[in-house]
Amino acid sequence: MSWYFHLDMNNIYNSASNNMKYAFLLLSILAIIGVSCKKQVDWPYYLGGQDRNHYSQLNQITFENIDSLKVAWIYENPDSSQIQTNPLIVDGVLYGVSPYIQAFALDAATGEEIWRTTDLDKAWGSTSRGLAYWEDGQDQRILYTVGHHLWALDAANGRPILSFGDSGKVDLHLGLPKIAQEKFLTSNTPGTVFKDLIIMPVRLSEGEDAAPGDIRAFNIRTGALEWTFHTIPYPGEEGYETFPPSAYLNEEVGAANNWAGMAVDEEHEILYVPTGSAGYDFYGGNRKGQNLYANTLLALDANTGKKIWHYQAVHHDLWDRDFPAPPNLIDITRDGQVIPAVAQISKQGYVFLFNRLNGKPLFDIEEIPVPSSTLHGEISWPTQPRPILPLPFARSAHEITTADLNPYSAEPEEILKTFSRIDKEWFAPPSEKGTLILPGFDGGAEWGGAAAHPKKGIIYINSNEMPWIMEMKRKEKLPMVVSRGAQLYQANCASCHLENLKGNPASGYPSLINILDRKEEAFIRDIVVKGKGMMPGFPQLADEDIDDLLAFLDKDSNVSKEPLTAEEVSTPIEYRMQGYNKWLDKDGLPGIAPPWGTLNAIDLNTGQYKWKIPFGDEPQLAEKGIYGTGTENYGGPLLLENGLLFIAASKDGYFRAYHAEDGTLVWKFKLPFAGFATPATYMVDGKQYIVIACGGSKLGTAKGNLYVAFSL
Repeated sequence: MSWYFHLDMNNIYNSASNNMKYAFLLLSILAIIGVSCKKQVDWPYYLGGQDRNHYSQLNQITFENIDSLKVAWIYENPDSSQIQTNPLIVDGVLYGVSPYIQAFALDAATGEEIWRTTDLDKAWGSTSRGLAYWEDGQDQRILYTVGHHLWALDAANGRPILSFGDSGKVDLHLGLPKIAQEKFLTSNTPGTVFKDLIIMPVRLSEGEDAAPGDIRAFNIRTGALEWTFHTIPYPGEEGYETFPPSAYLNEEVGAANNWAGMAVDEEHEILYVPTGSAGYDFYGGNRKGQNLYANTLLALDANTGKKIWHYQAVHHDLWDRDFPAPPNLIDITRDGQVIPAVAQISKQGYVFLFNRLNGKPLFDIEEIPVPSSTLHGEISWPTQPRPILPLPFARSAHEITTADLNPYSAEPEEILKTFSRIDKEWFAPPSEKGTLILPGFDGGAEWGGAAAHPKKGIIYINSNEMPWIMEMKRKEKLPMVVSRGAQLYQANCASCHLENLKGNPASGYPSLINILDRKEEAFIRDIVVKGKGMMPGFPQLADEDIDDLLAFLDKDSNVSKEPLTAEEVSTPIEYRMQGYNKWLDKDGLPGIAPPWGTLNAIDLNTGQYKWKIPFGDEPQLAEKGIYGTGTENYGGPLLLENGLLFIAASKDGYFRAYHAEDGTLVWKFKLPFAGFATPATYMVDGKQYIVIACGGSKLGTAKGNLYVAFSL
């Protein structure tokens, strides 16, 4: 039942016969209490629905009146930084998360605060993409993660539900083996609610110290662990032979986790779980084999966690090719037959499309031979999957020639020199001379996910085309004269902040030079343990280890404790990646030509593109009158039934609306801070709103603290 039914009800009712009046009254009552209507006017799930389609049937905002779209209200958080949250709206209340992971509730019509949590367990360092909502009559709960705890809050007042777990919280280490109990674990993405269960994604370390990425369902009423699926199989489980025999013990291998979120087909009671790579991400000499169920789309019985089918999109991953977003559950039409499908976007720029009931690919997927690793101890997998259709929505390294290098760069000779040096084959394995990673480590597709029309089979994907360069270095035994702190830094910090402590600010990894002159020691200790933003925490480090690490970072310190012994520094990882390095020139422009970000519409009934356009404008080139370059982007689109496609996400800080049929830009608004989040839409008192979180701080943008809502 559409929202406009309510607006026209009085006129229809006054002109109707008595029998018709009774029918209309009955329909009105059903509309008020009906779940289907509630789902249409609310935004009760992460990304809009259990199908994760970023889709709404609300159509009050149209092509004809969009020029009248204005700011309705602004909510200011007390803290500023990234906000990646896609908020929920239920019964006129908006539920969101602040940059420092405080949950709050607002009047969705005015932005007036109803309640806000404080730091529930003082673990505010990570980012949060949202919350989950569950209700049973008057029992209405908000579930979200702070640090390694899943909290259940009373939706009416934000207070913990004391009957849930330990006085309102559950430690997400619950059910993991003993060796993993102190390892880093959090959840950036909200869990998936199914009946009385919430199935939780988890973010883990990306090293060999990663906890196992088991998929686990918890009881929403009690917090009890209900079922577990082992993504690194145990003896006797299918896939056990694809890892070394001891991998399941989690001593040197971990992860294969879902961090990006899941989708659920409630009618068929099937849960769809995309997983990431096994740790360590870039060298697999200690995890020889295909490595099921890393980099896999899993279809599980949502009630029990039993596997129904699976498909692995990267074998023995060495490139951090995690599935970056939840899949989209859609219907497609093939030869006149409607097929329930699941579409999974990827960092590689592929869309994998399957019959969601049986896992049959709906476009053929080839296994293509790839180059072999030259690193000692590494055995890369000989082939990798590539769908025939749709064609990739992002360029790949093997497609780049000298004609594709950046024509706007102020140092073309340096760009050409780098290009000539590095490996550029399709799925070229990590090497010591350097490998071009395109799409980059962030994709291609990223955590914002894709919008889709659930019945028409059209999917809308914003994509990055930022080149990165991966270089490997063989790990030499650290000489015994090196301080203990230097050894700890080398093992835990150097891959991001580099051996010289300079980091890579352009890629989001700050310099640590003189860090103790710029930040309080207590602040640094907290981040080392808990993590912050992209940085994982290191709770396994003892207090004395952090003392040694801080002594190494302190330029004025003369402390030099006894170094670690050979046994203490022993690791099966022979090579380390030398930093997450974007391929940029001295002005911060990519080494390849634009577009550096695109927006794509693909008809999954046929596998053909409806349109493809550059998305966003590189600010420093736009100042020179050069437009249409596209930019890096984080956050996803929102699709309305009438064909309006809204998206912020871009580095240039605009909120835009496009015509979903042909990609024509129909509206744009400069946000106060860049909106690296996915918008939501809802209706209160007959008025449609669209809301976007504006936190900035990524890609060199100013940091902010706002939620901005728009209406006519």
